[in-house]
Amino acid sequence: MTPSWRKPVGMLAILTMIALWVIAIASLSNTVGAWHWLLQLAFYLVTGIVWLWILPMRRMLQWMETGTWHAPAP
Repeated sequence: MTPSWRKPVGMLAILTMIALWVIAIASLSNTVGAWHWLLQLAFYLVTGIVWLWILPMRRMLQWMETGTWHAPAP
């Protein structure tokens, strides 16, 4: 069994997405920091969980394991 190149490439892509998210959020810190703390909480939860993890990671991890972006047929 030979190792797949997709796993290291996928991990680098995940780390790159995290770095880009951090840069984007840090650039918005002056704007978001002026908001009420409940709005800040909602913003960080939505951008951190939905934008960074839920939407891209399912397909990324699936690609790393199977080599396809789509779910396998049942």
